[in-house]
Amino acid sequence: MLTRRQFLDASLTTATAVALVSGRSAFAAIPEAPSATDGRTQPPLAPTTGPNYNPVVTLNGWTLPWRMNGDWKEFHLVAEPVVREIAPGMKAYLWGYNGQSPGPTIEAVEGDKVRIYVTNKLPEHTAVHWHGQRLPNGMDGVAGLTQPAIKPGQTFVYEFQLRRAGTFMYHPHADEMTQMAMGMMGLFIVHPRDPAERRVDRDYVFLLNAFDIEPGSYVPKVNTMLDFNLWTWNSRAFPGIDPFVAGKGDKMRMRIGNLTMTNHPIHIHGHEFTVTGTDGGWVPSGAAWPEVTVDVAVGQMRSIEFIADEPGDWAVHCHKSHHTMNAMGHTVKTYIGVNLKGLQGKISRTAAGYMPMGSQGMADMGTMEMPLPDNTLPMMTGFAQFGPVEMGGMFSVLKVREGLAHGDYKDPGPYKNPEGTVARRVETEPPAPQRNGAVDPGSTGTAYRVVKPHSHENH
Repeated sequence: MLTRRQFLDASLTTATAVALVSGRSAFAAIPEAPSATDGRTQPPLAPTTGPNYNPVVTLNGWTLPWRMNGDWKEFHLVAEPVVREIAPGMKAYLWGYNGQSPGPTIEAVEGDKVRIYVTNKLPEHTAVHWHGQRLPNGMDGVAGLTQPAIKPGQTFVYEFQLRRAGTFMYHPHADEMTQMAMGMMGLFIVHPRDPAERRVDRDYVFLLNAFDIEPGSYVPKVNTMLDFNLWTWNSRAFPGIDPFVAGKGDKMRMRIGNLTMTNHPIHIHGHEFTVTGTDGGWVPSGAAWPEVTVDVAVGQMRSIEFIADEPGDWAVHCHKSHHTMNAMGHTVKTYIGVNLKGLQGKISRTAAGYMPMGSQGMADMGTMEMPLPDNTLPMMTGFAQFGPVEMGGMFSVLKVREGLAHGDYKDPGPYKNPEGTVARRVETEPPAPQRNGAVDPGSTGTAYRVVKPHSHENH
């Protein structure tokens, strides 16, 4: 089996970068390339120079620092092999930028002049396309068409002025199928010049991506077109996806980009929202439309906004049911209604540890602790205060709380529901017999008794 060290060693044989920068930038020293491997959501990076803006929060990610060089805002991306934890218990050997997949979010302001250095530490050439940006043709990042490919060990520089605000992405346009399937992508946020324009209290960003990694393996199968088994947000699957945290009354924005092979209807419980941004920019305020589910097609970006005014723990997920599960076996048979009890003893004699399942649905997989192959995830997983959540993949939780400080993004823990506001079990009792032993024919036949609910923690 390919070890982490073998993977990194094989991929980093060209680790020494050579500066091949264009024209007027050739005199400038290349800025430092920060790196991060922590899979948790990092605090927003507030601007210390240039125009002010409200920074975004990258779900399970971070924002790339920059430096000012004259009137140019300079960034440094490093395309390289990375190890990403998909969720606790599973890691993947991917390609990404600056230590992670997706790479760090780039943030700047409309009108900024940006200079982005790209160093290639991959075993093959690459290029970076700035998806959705208006820029000179030679900066568009399509290898062979608009520029020479960035060979292993080389550093190229891209220079352009940001001409419009909005939500954008970056990804390779060289061996695109392989490199994007290996996790190479990132977000590019351009804030309005006026910090008061389109301002919100909390601004979350994440990318939809997917992988086909067989149980026990670490490297994605790059030729897969449809049958992915790991549907992820920012290369994380539930329960490895952090929650969206909000104070009651906060104005929320979620920016979503899709670089998978299919569309994703993203649904939020407990709140309606308006679609305020698309690939083309901001939707005029009078034209924004209300939804509770927004479909994000391949290569698209969507921005949605709402007031987080309902306290609680609200599900946020893709509404394609297969996309909220992990490590699915697409050829598994359906045994609903089939009595499998007699099979267990017979099959166990040749396959030790065999467990029959699926004859009454698949919900029992949420609590089963059956052995798994190395480096994979259960199909349905995750626990909350009332028991198994029975989800995976593209699933997270919007946690709205009273009195949450503006800059507080820590998980506040389970929501404490007010007394009497949780759905509860009703226990049925047979009707009382009459004196002669008969049941009153006018009776409904059932009496009910409400049973007080218990949290999962008390079971």
